[in-house]
Amino acid sequence: MGLRYILVVGSLALTSRILLTLCSCTAMSSLWAQQAPGAAPVNNRVLGVLPNYRTAEESDPFSPLSVRRKFYIGYKDSTDYPIFILAAGLAGLSQAVGSHERLGSGWEGYGKRLGTSVADQLVGNFMTESVMPSLLRQDPRYFRRGHGRVGPRLGYAMSRVFIAKSDKGNWTFNFAEVSGNAVTAAVGNAYYPGERRLGDNVARFGSQMAIDALSQVLKEFWPDVKRKYFSRSKP
Repeated sequence: MGLRYILVVGSLALTSRILLTLCSCTAMSSLWAQQAPGAAPVNNRVLGVLPNYRTAEESDPFSPLSVRRKFYIGYKDSTDYPIFILAAGLAGLSQAVGSHERLGSGWEGYGKRLGTSVADQLVGNFMTESVMPSLLRQDPRYFRRGHGRVGPRLGYAMSRVFIAKSDKGNWTFNFAEVSGNAVTAAVGNAYYPGERRLGDNVARFGSQMAIDALSQVLKEFWPDVKRKYFSRSKP
């Protein structure tokens, strides 16, 4: 009983330290990123909830982002309240299907899953939207096609996790997205007990890539859905 108590307290303390560190990094980044000249505009939210700070139209003239604006995008995506809604949903799904068994069950297990899920989102956002795009000189924005048949647009949206624009405006392999999510999966070794094997890292990497691909599909089609079903008809 004493050993179990120590392990539980130690696990909670580790998760808390990770979250505090991430929050501190977010706060420090905000002091710099919020001052970004020409910061990215606030677009309409996807589904009325999900933040949409890094969508541009493919047909618009290309203008590269400064490093400061890239960090602004990561900061905004990481501090908007829907990140906690998404993390709560992913934590609930994880508990429902019984993944990450060592995190436990009940409210204690859910709390740990929520903490790890928030950490995944924060690390993933900054790695794929700020740090890696700045280092690799790639653009973290999703360039919405906005026209054509559903099938090709769906394929286009999902493929953007592997294809991105460079700071010069050329399409290239999305090294920032792939390497950013690989780093995020590796960082997870610090707070996913007993899940440090290669297969565990690959699973976390795949999950992050799938979430990002789904996000881009929503960004591609949400304006169409909103215009068709939610726009008020003019008198």
